[in-house]
Amino acid sequence: MVTFVDRVTLHVAAGNGGHGCASVHREKFKPLGGPDGGNGGKGGDVTLVVDPQTTTLLDYHRSPHRKATNGKPGEGDHRNGANGEDMILGVPDGTMVKDADGNLIADLVGNGASYVVAEGGRGGLGNAALASARRKAPGFALLGEPGWAGDVTLELKTVADIGLIGFPSAGKSSLIAAVSAARPKIADYPFTTLVPNLGVVEAGDVRFTVADVPGLIPGASEGKGLGLEFLRHVERCAALVQVLDCATLEPGRDPLSDLDVIEAELDAYPVEPGTKPLKERPRLVVLNKVDVPEARELAEMVKPDLEARGLKVFVVSTIAHEGLRQLTFAMADLVAQARADAGPVEAPRVVVRPVPVTEKDAFDVRRENSADGPFYRVRGAKPERWVRQTDFANDEAVGYLADRLARLGVEDALAKAGAVAGATVVIGGDDGVIFDWEPTLIAAATGPAAPRGSDVRLESDARPTRAMRREKYVDSMNAKTEARDELAHERQAGHWTDPALDEASAGALEDGRD
Repeated sequence: MVTFVDRVTLHVAAGNGGHGCASVHREKFKPLGGPDGGNGGKGGDVTLVVDPQTTTLLDYHRSPHRKATNGKPGEGDHRNGANGEDMILGVPDGTMVKDADGNLIADLVGNGASYVVAEGGRGGLGNAALASARRKAPGFALLGEPGWAGDVTLELKTVADIGLIGFPSAGKSSLIAAVSAARPKIADYPFTTLVPNLGVVEAGDVRFTVADVPGLIPGASEGKGLGLEFLRHVERCAALVQVLDCATLEPGRDPLSDLDVIEAELDAYPVEPGTKPLKERPRLVVLNKVDVPEARELAEMVKPDLEARGLKVFVVSTIAHEGLRQLTFAMADLVAQARADAGPVEAPRVVVRPVPVTEKDAFDVRRENSADGPFYRVRGAKPERWVRQTDFANDEAVGYLADRLARLGVEDALAKAGAVAGATVVIGGDDGVIFDWEPTLIAAATGPAAPRGSDVRLESDARPTRAMRREKYVDSMNAKTEARDELAHERQAGHWTDPALDEASAGALEDGRD
């Protein structure tokens, strides 16, 4: 059964933003109360946070799909939708976050370090927020943006001060169990250690962490054995302790040859750019298992040769606890020196750098060719976001999009690029919106003629006064009196005739002509 996982592919999806609401206030004696649609809520984010209680990525190996909740849609009466709940994912200290292409995007080191791996979509505006002096009654609302969704790779690099490396069954697990409270699995066969083990050691005033990784074999830097799989766990170590087995019974092996193999593998192992290579880091050499008489003789024989190479050598026995105190204080000295060289750890300062307006409004128009002929592609943060938030089933919303694109300068840029009326235009990438470009887009209007997004019935809400109503009544009565006087004058002048007699006389006149 898998109990430790240090690399996993996580499928994350942030919450979608809620749609805005298109609503009109309705109340007795107020048939045209105006727009009151609320805004949609923001989608939830997916955030990775370093949790000291988490030591493995096993949970994400078993459940790799994680999704935050969506924002709620807006409602009438100016009620905004609720924001989606953020999803907080705890990860071990030292977790590296990489994108689908393998590029490092975050390195989470330190308790509480966090990174928003998937940002939720923003909510759409309701028609109340879209109302303006020229657009008093919008009949549409903006849609919520979809949240980011994709795959990221989490890779754990254990954060430890000292790394124990050596051949399988060299006694690394026994050593970490002897100097700390860690209790790794210990047995008399190779590759007993299949996962990294961490132990906390105190030597005087120095407290540090020791990591035990699976054993190395020749060719580990090329992928043989488990060495390459777990050598990255010692990349963050300030110093290394090479544990050599002086009691091995394998033919062709001795402490000197084992050290040469380990040195070659450390030299061949690639590290991240800007990181000190493993072979150049401070090292100690431990001649282990000297409780065996033959092993003690061999250790005393090879110790001068190792010291001649400039290495600090310790003869220890994890069973008899011989030499462990001197070893732990030597490791503490290396850790203290490394911490002094690194200087005090300062909390990262949060620097807010606002994006210039010119960069926010930046977009690009270029001419491309396809099997169906040439077309023009528009790329930019604002145009693509506006397209995602447009309800293309609403003519008024499409007209609002056209107005925004025109104000941004997209139409001018298309004209400069050579686009003519009827040309194919794509806004966005491969999944962008395709339409036939018209330099001026006028939405079809119904009812009284008025600018798009306005209602002539709402142009004035002033009620007529009593004097104005009296004046209007007097004018109406005067107009009726004038009409009656004019009809009476025409009757007296003999202008009135019987329509039936007029038709009979007209027929007799036609018969006479025949």
